[in-house]
Amino acid sequence: MSFNLASSLSSVGLARHVDLSVVVPVYSCAGTILPLHERLTRTLAALVGSYEIVFVDDRANDGSWQTLQLLAAKDPRVVACRMSRNVGQQLTITAGLANCCGDYAVVMDCDLQDPPETIPVLFAAARDGADIVFAKRKSGHQPASRRIANWLYFRLLGLVSGHRFDGELGAFSLISRRVIDAFLQFRERDRHYLMVLYDLGFETETIEYERETRSVGRSSYTLSKLIAHALDGMVFTTTRVLHGVIYTGVAIAGAGVVMALLVVLQWLEHGAAPGWTSVIVVQLLIGGVITLCLGVTGLYVGKIFEASRQRPLYFIQDRLDSSNIARMQPAETSASES
Repeated sequence: MSFNLASSLSSVGLARHVDLSVVVPVYSCAGTILPLHERLTRTLAALVGSYEIVFVDDRANDGSWQTLQLLAAKDPRVVACRMSRNVGQQLTITAGLANCCGDYAVVMDCDLQDPPETIPVLFAAARDGADIVFAKRKSGHQPASRRIANWLYFRLLGLVSGHRFDGELGAFSLISRRVIDAFLQFRERDRHYLMVLYDLGFETETIEYERETRSVGRSSYTLSKLIAHALDGMVFTTTRVLHGVIYTGVAIAGAGVVMALLVVLQWLEHGAAPGWTSVIVVQLLIGGVITLCLGVTGLYVGKIFEASRQRPLYFIQDRLDSSNIARMQPAETSASES
C-alpha cells in the first residue's frame, strides 16, 4: 500500500473525525511502544470523548513496525503509518499531522520521556484559547553535555531566524486544527517543527513539565547532528545568513580601506614598509572569507534547485487503521502477527 501527502490529506480529512489526535514519530522505540500506548489510552479515555493515536514508523529496523501492526489490529483508535524510507523526525512529524483528523493534535516523542499524563494540562491550555501550547522541560533533568548541545542548537537557530528559542522546548506540544492545516501548507523539505510554529504565529501558551528519564536506548541527536539539522533548517527558512554574508563583505571592504590609508600614511612618513607577511595574511583572510561566502551562496542555490524539482516530501509505504484492518483477510492478519 502506497500513500503520499496529497492522498493522505484528501482521504483522512473525510474519513473520520476525533476530538484529539496524538502524533508519535517512531524511531528505535520498539521497547517503549506498548507501555506508551497503555499510558496514552488510559489518559485519553478520561480526557476526551474520541481520540486516535497516530504512530509513524521511520524505518529503524528494530521491530517497531511489527509491534505497530499488532496494535493497529487490536485497537481501532490506533493509526500506524510506515515511511517508505528513513526521512528524519521533522518529516515524520509532518506525515503524522497529515494523517491525523483531530480538532487538536499532540506531538510527542516515542521514548516515554514526555509523560502522557501531561497531555490534560496541554489540552486545558488549548481549551482556554491557545492554538499552540509548548511544553517546556524543567531545567536540570538532562546531562550537562545534552544541555550544552541544546543551548548551542537553539542559539544557532535563534541567531539566524530572529526568534528567541527556549532551549528547554522540544517537539512535545499541542496544536489546533487550524495550526495543523497551516503547518501542512509549508513545503520546505529541510524544516524544523518548532521554527515553523514560531513563524505561524497564532495564540501561544507554554506550560512546564517534569521530563522523565530515558529508560530504553539513547537519543539519536548528537551535537554534530543537531548543528547539521540547524544549518539545514536555517538555510531554507531564512535569508538572514545571506544578509550576514553581505555584512561580512562590507566589513572586510571597510577594513581594507582603513589598511590602505594606513599604508599610504606610513609611506608618506617613513617610505615603503619592508616585508610582505602582513600582506599575505590579509590575502589569505580575504580569500578564506570569499570562499566561505561562495559556499553559503552555493548552498542556497542548491536548496533552490532541490525545491524547483517539486518532488514529494515523502511517501508512506503502509497505513493501517480501523477501516483497512477490518478488510484484511484472516491469512494476512495471521501473517502480520507472526
